[in-house]
Amino acid sequence: MAARTKTTAKPRPAYRCTECGNQLPKWVGRCPECNAWGTVEEYGAVPIRTTAAGPVSAPARPIAQVDGQVATARSTGVPELDRVLGGGLVPGAVVLLAGEPGVGKSTLLLDVAAKAASAQHRTLYVTGEESAGQVRLRADRINALSDHLYLAAESDLGAVLGHIEAVGPGLLILDSVQTIASAELDGAPGGPAQVREVAGALIRASKERGMATLLVGHVTKDGQIAGPRLLEHLVDVVLSFEGDRHARLRLIRGVKNRYGATDEVGCFELHDEGIVGLADPSGLFLTRRDKPVPGTCLTVTLEGKRPLVAEVQALMVDSQIPSPRRTTSGLESPRIAMILAVVERHGGVKLGKQDIYTATVGGVKLSEPSADLAVALAVASSSTDTPLPSNLVAIGEVGLAGEVRRVTGVQRRLAEAHRLGFTHALVPPDPGKVPPGMKVVEVADIGEALRAIPGRRRAAAKPRGEAPSAPPTPRRAASAPPVAAHPEELMEGWEPLDSDELR
Repeated sequence: MAARTKTTAKPRPAYRCTECGNQLPKWVGRCPECNAWGTVEEYGAVPIRTTAAGPVSAPARPIAQVDGQVATARSTGVPELDRVLGGGLVPGAVVLLAGEPGVGKSTLLLDVAAKAASAQHRTLYVTGEESAGQVRLRADRINALSDHLYLAAESDLGAVLGHIEAVGPGLLILDSVQTIASAELDGAPGGPAQVREVAGALIRASKERGMATLLVGHVTKDGQIAGPRLLEHLVDVVLSFEGDRHARLRLIRGVKNRYGATDEVGCFELHDEGIVGLADPSGLFLTRRDKPVPGTCLTVTLEGKRPLVAEVQALMVDSQIPSPRRTTSGLESPRIAMILAVVERHGGVKLGKQDIYTATVGGVKLSEPSADLAVALAVASSSTDTPLPSNLVAIGEVGLAGEVRRVTGVQRRLAEAHRLGFTHALVPPDPGKVPPGMKVVEVADIGEALRAIPGRRRAAAKPRGEAPSAPPTPRRAASAPPVAAHPEELMEGWEPLDSDELR
């Protein structure tokens, strides 16, 4: 019997994308990482590696014996940013701040760098997009100069790590992660492999030194953070910096936060001198006028946990084309189309041959359903050329059957409206505790809400085949005076609110 010979399996070839450096076990026509065609090439065999047990950096301990004081957050000097971060920057934390070009990321972080710098905690600001002189000019403009703020213009990862060794900062700001490259890897800066390597090296340095790190990230045309998705998993906090380039308002939202909640929002106002935090931004979303005008209605939206009073406007004109226009700004077009259909079907307002334009004031974007009722009232007000009282707010979601649904945080919204001086509100049934002195009328459907508009009390009849609804049930607070029993009575005695009181 012939003896068997033992054959050694040949190592399998490996493939790598020449564009992003992604390694693949087999050849494919398009790289799954960067979606580039024809860039996958064979470069050798996949080495077989095994990892043996090694020495540990520190023995494992019961979690109750771990000192939590070393992870205490330190303020950045910008209260609005601290609100989103959950109190400040935790030593060793890595934060990714992403936003569109020109929104103000570099300006905000330069201000943070100057305010957070101190003799005990130096700040190192590394820019890969500008020269040191350009950053200095911006620092002069926004008054962000400090003896403990160090500035470097580098695009090589090794040089950045060298600056960290020399300065020993407590806070590192890198603008931006897509402009730094490692000489050990092939590929252009900003590629998935380079971004992954740069982020990994800086995260290791942050954890080892207890150094907080702020990374600036680019976004794609779809609004997604540029680079591999792994980047968002590696960092501790992901923040989104939003704002219309033609408006003053800027918002920072928490997308991911290992040290706090993600339902907080920081509000900023853009000036020529820099970016200033807004503790009470509601005044940006309101229009100052001497008397009410048709087609406007106020609502209270929730941005995270923060209630904001915003103004919704509507304009209706006779259409000159067969297909009337439906244009929106700051509102979601599909939702506006649904509200218009409900107003016409269940409110008796004829909209078929009208061009309708709806918008918000101050550049705010309203996406939550609580603004539905305000949009419906603004459209009806524009249709009848009848202004709504300026001290009225409308809160509620409108369903396809015409019902007004309850939304979250009604009590918090009413408290914010009452704080700003608003005295009347239209809300869904069962709003909860009402602020003392505020008249609140519950409306069950869109018909009841439209009958509260002066001039529509008789005109806003129910569509044929639909039974008239009962009068709305008033909500009475324990310590508040009696509220109106009917929408018609709700309009009596209303005086326009002074616009200066809304600030």
